[in-house]
Amino acid sequence: MTNALKIIRDEHRSISAVLHALKQLAKEAEDSSVRPQFEVFRAMIYYIDQFPERMHHPKEDQYLFARLETRAPQAKALLDGLRTEHATGAHLIRDLEQALVGMEVGWAGGVSKFRAAVEAYAEFHWKHMRKEEEEVMPLAERYLTADDWREIDAAFAGNKDPIADLREHDFEQLFTRIVSLAPEPIGLGERWKRVNGTSA
Repeated sequence: MTNALKIIRDEHRSISAVLHALKQLAKEAEDSSVRPQFEVFRAMIYYIDQFPERMHHPKEDQYLFARLETRAPQAKALLDGLRTEHATGAHLIRDLEQALVGMEVGWAGGVSKFRAAVEAYAEFHWKHMRKEEEEVMPLAERYLTADDWREIDAAFAGNKDPIADLREHDFEQLFTRIVSLAPEPIGLGERWKRVNGTSA
């Protein structure tokens, strides 16, 4: 497996970990006796906005998909569909952000809408990543040349700095912040407080 494909798979695993945690916390927020810590939701949504939507997907479009379409024109419909899904994902992020604001403003009444937005984004993104791994990657391994891979590998090597205009340690700090804010057993943070002030 090339360096680029390994990086893509690793990034998919990181994205999936955050999505699983986000889904679980959105479910827990439905407990009306527990006050959610909204800061962890904001950190998670910032992560999936900055990393997949602004760094990971554009590089797939610009390098992997573009080269593969040149070498395997029969993949055009598949790649066009994935490019469209990249654009759709960006819109779903805005829905998530708006639903989070709605939950913060009217917590009890906004939880179900927020959870629905989380579920929609997570399911959409997991289906999208499966297509890339099960359909695009085998085609890429079959049709792309050594020169293609040199350019693609070089582009994705930059994803060690996956948030635009930040350094690698800043990304690590963001991921660490998510883990430290998320309550046990999802992360290392304190359990959310019950409305009457006791721990959950």
